[in-house]
Amino acid sequence: MTELDLEFVRRQFPAFEEPSLQGFAHFENAGGSYACGQAIGWLDRYYRQTKVQPYYDFPASRLAGEQMDEARHRMAAWLKVGADELHFGPSTSQNTYVIAQALRQVLKRGDEVVVTNQDHEANVGAWARLEDAGIVVREWRVDPDTAELRITDLEALLTERTRAVAFTHCSNVVATVNPVREISDLIHEAGAWAIVDGVSFCPHGMPDIPATGADIYFLSLYKVYGPHLGAMYLRRGLNAELPCQGHFFNADKPLARFTPAGPDHAQIAAVNGVMDYMDAVANHHGMAGEAVETRAEGVRKMFRDHESGLLQPLLDFLSAHPKVHLIGKRRAPDRAPTVSFTADGWRSHDLASRLAEFKLGVGVGDFYAYRLVEALGIDIDDGVVRTSFVHYTSPGEVERLIGALDRLV
Repeated sequence: MTELDLEFVRRQFPAFEEPSLQGFAHFENAGGSYACGQAIGWLDRYYRQTKVQPYYDFPASRLAGEQMDEARHRMAAWLKVGADELHFGPSTSQNTYVIAQALRQVLKRGDEVVVTNQDHEANVGAWARLEDAGIVVREWRVDPDTAELRITDLEALLTERTRAVAFTHCSNVVATVNPVREISDLIHEAGAWAIVDGVSFCPHGMPDIPATGADIYFLSLYKVYGPHLGAMYLRRGLNAELPCQGHFFNADKPLARFTPAGPDHAQIAAVNGVMDYMDAVANHHGMAGEAVETRAEGVRKMFRDHESGLLQPLLDFLSAHPKVHLIGKRRAPDRAPTVSFTADGWRSHDLASRLAEFKLGVGVGDFYAYRLVEALGIDIDDGVVRTSFVHYTSPGEVERLIGALDRLV
């Protein structure tokens, strides 16, 4: 496998040619990545050519529906799931709430759901509210010294009444890539469903979902170079087992059962742009003609290898600095390039503001991981500084970030 051609990659993103962004380095990708030009192009074409109700038998309407169907099939193939198992909604938070309402109808009083305090609130709050229906909600807590989830702690929580466990593939603060398959297998042995939040993992290479063992898997397209749209894998058998949350007359339609509101047609069509980009990367790096699963694996590996090479110097700098408190692991292969920390003598918000003066955009706060920040004993009103990047980030941008932190801290 060849190394990632960064020059080619950056040419696919209009943001790098945008005059207002010249000299700016985007280090808040965990909150939302730049959109690739292909996705922007699909949105533009859809709004100009096919902004009508889809699936009727006149040309613009028929084309609109065909584009939406194509997007679903292409992305499903990349994820190695059935097209009828991939659902689009306005956001991951909305998708989790829809599934939670279905669980509310099938779980019995005294049944148990396990959540973590490492997750984004989208994968906690919806399930925690099931307590109102008499469901017991147990918390799988991080080790406060390492911010990591321990498998033995989950084992102690699982009982014969456990029906579901919700956990993250990769925390948006800690960034450790959790052993999803091992966790899912343990959950299944207990007779429960594995509900996985992959929002913070997928920008670094969309996964082989069956390999994770997840029954439900969430991701957000606006963090994977596309439109502001949530996507959800729902295992076919579980779809049939759960009660319909859409209109009653759609109860026998798998793709409509968990979409209470009409989907955003243009944004679904624009998922084709995300897939066009992934295909362009694969083709440019010698994978033209290969099977979809081979292309997906190859692109995923190139992204991760490039990111790990940029990440290790940043981790080395932060972990060695006497004033910096780095959250998460010190080895790049163990984590995503989302790096959160606090610094002695600095409010996180003040440090983020100073970095902005260097034309470096970083995040600051709790990032909807309120329970995690609180568990780590960090001032919830100030939170952490978060620097996050993806495969289109350059070595020079990371060097600028390290240099600015060295000068300030």
